[in-house]
Amino acid sequence: MSITAISAHRFLCYRCERPIIFRGDTLSIRLFRSTATVGGMTVISRVLGFMRDMVVATLFGAGFVADAFFVAFRIPNLFRRLFAEGAFSQAFVPVLSEYRNQRTQAETKHLVDHTAGALAGWLGLATVIGIVTAPVLVLVFAPGFTANPDKYALTVDMLKITFPYLLFISLAGFASGILQTYGRFAVPAFTPAFLNLSIIAAAIWLAPHMQQPVVALAWGVFVGGAVQLLFQLPFLLPLKLLPRPRIKRGDEGVRRILTLMGPAIFGVSVAQINLLIDTLLASFLITGSVSWLYYSDRLVEFPLGVFGVALATVILPSLADKHTRGSAESFAGTLDWALRCVLVIALPAALGIALLAGPMLCTLFQYGEFSAHDVEMSARSLIAFAFGLLAFVFIKVLAPGYYARQDTRTPVRVGVIAMLTNILLNA
Repeated sequence: MSITAISAHRFLCYRCERPIIFRGDTLSIRLFRSTATVGGMTVISRVLGFMRDMVVATLFGAGFVADAFFVAFRIPNLFRRLFAEGAFSQAFVPVLSEYRNQRTQAETKHLVDHTAGALAGWLGLATVIGIVTAPVLVLVFAPGFTANPDKYALTVDMLKITFPYLLFISLAGFASGILQTYGRFAVPAFTPAFLNLSIIAAAIWLAPHMQQPVVALAWGVFVGGAVQLLFQLPFLLPLKLLPRPRIKRGDEGVRRILTLMGPAIFGVSVAQINLLIDTLLASFLITGSVSWLYYSDRLVEFPLGVFGVALATVILPSLADKHTRGSAESFAGTLDWALRCVLVIALPAALGIALLAGPMLCTLFQYGEFSAHDVEMSARSLIAFAFGLLAFVFIKVLAPGYYARQDTRTPVRVGVIAMLTNILLNA
């Protein structure tokens, strides 16, 4: 019986009298503790994220300057999710886990050094290209902004500042992948808090001193990305895996990672690509549409991050390790445990968001420049997002099952169908 079949059988035939999440065995205890650690740190980061959004909403509302910042932030943020949280980590962690279990420490360090060199080189080049082509990128991702020259120009200027965030945060994701493979989950989970703190500080203390106050938020993104990278580096020293970037053409480990990344870039990030498509279409709508979509997405991202991303972060190294050791039953048990957690937690969360969309948005954001009309419009999209939350979390949990086995093609096939469906329904 295949791993997928074993997992499905266990999931459907599980006896009701056994506790769903915490069964008392070593596997459940370890996974539960790791998930609680990641989830707890993620809650801190997400709460700071809401504070960040409250500050931004109060100071800048949902007008054209806010729309400009959100697009300038969303473009590198999309690539962040492709690399830092998406394709790179899904490809890198299984390969690193294999090296850890089957190769020497020297060979593992060789993989880390050469992966760091290749990643920094390619992302450095991508960053330069992104800055130079910022006007084109804004034209592609928010073509509706061209109807307002000031809005378009402001977005381009901020994108040139925010785009290096891609380099910093992807290297931070690389460091996180190493720590997670070795069971260190707390530090990578807390790291995103520094981005939120940086943007809050920029909005409160830097913005009043700038000719165009909203540009301070872009500098907050830049600094926040750099701090996230620097914060994690000392924690690699005890593992003796602090990278010394090297570049070697045709390195075996790097080549395998790049091969796995190709399909994974699309497969793991379908939700973000769909959101970007939604943003593109929203750029043609009335002023405020991009901001309304952003704030509703931020709320639905809270349970998705706390539960979905936390579970995915914890189970990927575990699944990769079990696949490397050839333990199909244990692999299926881990995936089965994660799926049950999703049902117990994400389903009530989705119902709660759908029923309380308006009150939550009003409580969190209706201050200063953010009006009651903004709350009403944001609530409509939030309710729609809530209906898809359970599926989004399932995707976060199921995808690592494929990536741990170094199968990056199956999620791509499913992702293509999902993206085409989204485009069709938007039309």
